[in-house]
Amino acid sequence: MTQPDPHPTPAPGNLAEAIAFAEAQESPFPRDLLAHLEAGHFDPPPHNAVLGPVFPRGAPNGLVLHQGRRIGSWGDTRQADMTFSAAKSYLSLLAGIAQADGLLPDLDEPVRARIADGGFESDQNAEISWRHLLTNTSEWEGELFGKSDRIDRGRDLAREGAGPKGMDRVLQRPGSYWEYNDVRVNRLSLCLLRLFRRPLPEVFAERILDPIGGSRDWVWYPYDTAWVEVEGRRLPSVPGGTHWGAGMRIHAEDQARIGQLVLQGGAWEGRQVVPAEWIAQSLAPCPLNPSYGFLWWLNGAGRWPEAPRDSVFAMGAGGNVTWIWPAGQVVAVLRWVNPEAVGRFCAKVAAALPA
Repeated sequence: MTQPDPHPTPAPGNLAEAIAFAEAQESPFPRDLLAHLEAGHFDPPPHNAVLGPVFPRGAPNGLVLHQGRRIGSWGDTRQADMTFSAAKSYLSLLAGIAQADGLLPDLDEPVRARIADGGFESDQNAEISWRHLLTNTSEWEGELFGKSDRIDRGRDLAREGAGPKGMDRVLQRPGSYWEYNDVRVNRLSLCLLRLFRRPLPEVFAERILDPIGGSRDWVWYPYDTAWVEVEGRRLPSVPGGTHWGAGMRIHAEDQARIGQLVLQGGAWEGRQVVPAEWIAQSLAPCPLNPSYGFLWWLNGAGRWPEAPRDSVFAMGAGGNVTWIWPAGQVVAVLRWVNPEAVGRFCAKVAAALPA
């Protein structure tokens, strides 16, 4: 990947049309993100209580890489913004680092075999494995940092903010039901913290972003309530999104590097940063949801019909997208684009590049 340029890059040929399209499709999320969350976009009161910092969002921006070379951009791509659930995919990469370090040797081992903090002792939770947590099939039951898993039971991503969730849904056996649930993802994050015995942002910087030439312009915020004791130290546990505030605040330049790392199978300039085997299994479809891997969205089943079927996405609410297209050797980052326009943007980029 070439050195990022903070200034907009002129796009060649028909790619300019794709970029103009993205620029014209601004996110429906207002600039005042705190007011948006407090108004109940994700949850009705009292479940919408914000637990961490939230910053106003900036203007739309993005960039496109082809074969590791920047071929187009728009807006201020060094504008660090909340990225919502794109951070879930970063937790997936950290789990790969944990496995490489021998901290997570068996994904099908019950989590309670290594995590003895009381969160996996109940009848409902005792069978939960790391694979279940990584694929959103854990059905974990409990409260974490002041938020109950019940808040996200029955969550319908297609109708986010359009109606109540089915909080009284009866839980199934772990591994038998897929559900997008932020509390359970945050439970995974806490488990990874306990494995590393270090704050995850430190590990993310040293083991992922530093080796690929990333910046330190980002911050991964914990909830105000998300501090735990690990070996006598009080450490922050970071969330996999900004559902209740906090989470990752990062810019498109760094997100593009992370996407390029995944496109390259975890390798960067001759160094294997994340094991290739981990990247491959992370992008394999979950049997209960073929559109999902290890906290990555997949398009093999055509969730985004206009996009190439081998597309991979890190997706955050409000239109924060990292698109990875292996066959086309493309990585694109879109910040604050209308989510309904993502598939069409991908199709326009694919049509603009030589076959």
